[in-house]
Amino acid sequence: MEKNSNSGALAHLKLHLSGKVVILGIGSTLRSDDGIGSILASRLQDKTPHIVYDGSSSPENYLGKMIKDKPDTVLLIDAVDFGGQAGEIRMLEGEDIQTVNFFSTHDASISLAISYLKNSLKAVDIIILAIQPKVLAFGDKLSPQISEALKTIESWFING
Repeated sequence: MEKNSNSGALAHLKLHLSGKVVILGIGSTLRSDDGIGSILASRLQDKTPHIVYDGSSSPENYLGKMIKDKPDTVLLIDAVDFGGQAGEIRMLEGEDIQTVNFFSTHDASISLAISYLKNSLKAVDIIILAIQPKVLAFGDKLSPQISEALKTIESWFING
């Protein structure tokens, strides 16, 4: 795992976490590393000043709640295969979100969720904290690289 690039991605993320922030963790805990977004969301509940939802593998079920929250920033956390090293963290925003080719178990639902949020919340800043998975096969264990990334991100959110 590239610790320097991960700390750089998290430092960049900090610039966007102002105003009212809603975090939506996405992922299936039945597909190994794909579950990182969901696991992280459940760990951050009540430990951060932000509103946190665990969208699991159905993020569309939380869109109504998120719109009612009227956030300034929406942060989606998900395992995304962007061709990096396992456990590598990248921030996707603006044009990156529109051009990224999502490779996960819930491609369509993420794209639809982003479009819906952009149309419903005109001035919202939508960011994806993408974590490169190693294993997406059926299973309930995270790979060591993803476990390390999970600890790093969780600590960053809780300890600042």
